[in-house]
Amino acid sequence: MLGIPKIQSEWGVTAVRLAMAIIFIVAGWLKFMGGLTTVARSFAAVGVPMPGVTAPFIASLELVGGLLLLFGVLTRWIGIIFAIEFVIATFFVKFRWTGFTDGPVEIMLVAGGVLLALAGPGRVSVDEVWLERPREP
Repeated sequence: MLGIPKIQSEWGVTAVRLAMAIIFIVAGWLKFMGGLTTVARSFAAVGVPMPGVTAPFIASLELVGGLLLLFGVLTRWIGIIFAIEFVIATFFVKFRWTGFTDGPVEIMLVAGGVLLALAGPGRVSVDEVWLERPREP
């Protein structure tokens, strides 16, 4: 078709995994660098329960989870966790305070998490070598 070579779909999943990894590593790092007290105050302002506990938990989840995604370790589980985090962040926080216009990125992170949970890590990952079943060539 139009002279475009067929590329295995796992490479597309890999691109999503790596993009999500970068997003989460940067988000987690910025939360730590900005100060967890500041993050907790922001969480409290939008009604996140127990912001003193939630802020360091989310910052750690995003930084460590992002690093795990970068290397493709426990990808399906991390995908599920991030999908759950962003369903909550999107529908119970973001939409409630700012409406739909500020939520499309969060919706894409939910979709990316679901994709990784269902499809696995894609190519070039620790999971592909150790945890996933071998693929047909």
